[in-house]
Amino acid sequence: MGRYLGPVCRLCRREGVKLYLKGERCYSPKCAMERRPYPPGQHGQKRARRPSDYAVRLREKQKLRRIYGISETQFRNLFEEASRKKGVTGTVFLGLLESRLDNVVYRLGFAQSRRQARQMVRHGHITVNGRRVDLGRNLAFIRENLEAMKGRKVGPWLSLDVEAMKGKFLRLPDREDLALPVNEQLVIEFYSR
Repeated sequence: MGRYLGPVCRLCRREGVKLYLKGERCYSPKCAMERRPYPPGQHGQKRARRPSDYAVRLREKQKLRRIYGISETQFRNLFEEASRKKGVTGTVFLGLLESRLDNVVYRLGFAQSRRQARQMVRHGHITVNGRRVDLGRNLAFIRENLEAMKGRKVGPWLSLDVEAMKGKFLRLPDREDLALPVNEQLVIEFYSR
């Protein structure tokens, strides 16, 4: 199974929070969470039962996985790598997720969403340490994305030079640097069962 190709606003509605998967649309009144803040499907508007402990942990894991848009296998492998490293597993895990190239491209503002950033990386528009030919400077939509990004701040673990169209990953982010609507402790509990 490859990556998810269906409607991404449906994923936000399923998790009950904005996951910002659509770029600028998520900041507008057109966002699906603004219009229909209940789960998708035939039974979405019915009153939900109290979820079990397992269901709460599963929803938290799915929320984090969907924010970063990666497969279950990739997610599990990153978790296992984080659990082997020294430090608080949750913080190390979020640091590993944030250090993925597609996420760094998104955080620097070269792309409107992580999906667009992943496509830019796959198509070879991004270079790392001078490797791979960089065609990205001449693409109009990258300049448009950077213009739209001017109002937003880049995280303190990144540096951006808009004129040269370069960004640097300075360090792994701390938990305080990330404003994710996720309780990573529940994800750790999910995988530790």
